[in-house]
Amino acid sequence: MKKAYLAISYANRNQFDKEINTLNDLFSKKNIELLVFVDKYNFTNHQEKKMMETAFNEIDSCDLLIAELSTKSIGVGIEIGYAFAKKIPVVYLRRKDSEYSTTASGCSSFMIEYNNHNDLQKSIDHYLQSHL
Repeated sequence: MKKAYLAISYANRNQFDKEINTLNDLFSKKNIELLVFVDKYNFTNHQEKKMMETAFNEIDSCDLLIAELSTKSIGVGIEIGYAFAKKIPVVYLRRKDSEYSTTASGCSSFMIEYNNHNDLQKSIDHYLQSHL
């Protein structure tokens, strides 16, 4: 089974329920496991090294990293850089009205700009059909 890692801001996670549910449904139909790191793990203060070690191990086990960067996130940037260095394809997602990240784009294999969760579903489905 293929596996995808969703990198998303922990602080802003609650703003993306519709998008994450859409991705979970689509990936499940395609028989691809979607790991939403911030939903699966809960680290406390002073567990930063364990958190990053766990994140890197999970990224290593994935075929694809999806980075939702409609809101800025240093952590997602680190995850993108790690995946890029490991030659794991990175798909950069952002809402059309959000700030563009040149560094995320520079490390990405593909970028999707979307208006809403339905638009995101169509774009991700198209990407998966042609790339996985």
